[in-house]
Amino acid sequence: MVLEIALIDVQPGQEPDFTRAYAIGQELLATTPGCRSVRMTRGVETPTRFVLLVEWDSLAAHEDNFRASDRFDRWRALIGPYFATPPQVEHYVDVPG
Repeated sequence: MVLEIALIDVQPGQEPDFTRAYAIGQELLATTPGCRSVRMTRGVETPTRFVLLVEWDSLAAHEDNFRASDRFDRWRALIGPYFATPPQVEHYVDVPG
């Protein structure tokens, strides 16, 4: 399992429109083969900052099944207009313990 974490800064005043766009586009992520879960959180201290958490079966599931597909283009068309800056996206794996 790979966890994708995306830090998304939204233009001030655009938060309601961004959250509406996310609500529409969330299905694009959730129904992508290899996607296990999708969750969006919003900053308390910084309400223009959102954190997207997506669990994927593998990095390839994210890159091949989503990023390289028209799903990503539709996703970005929905939420991209509200970005203040490009999102910071990284992938993580669990540490055995």
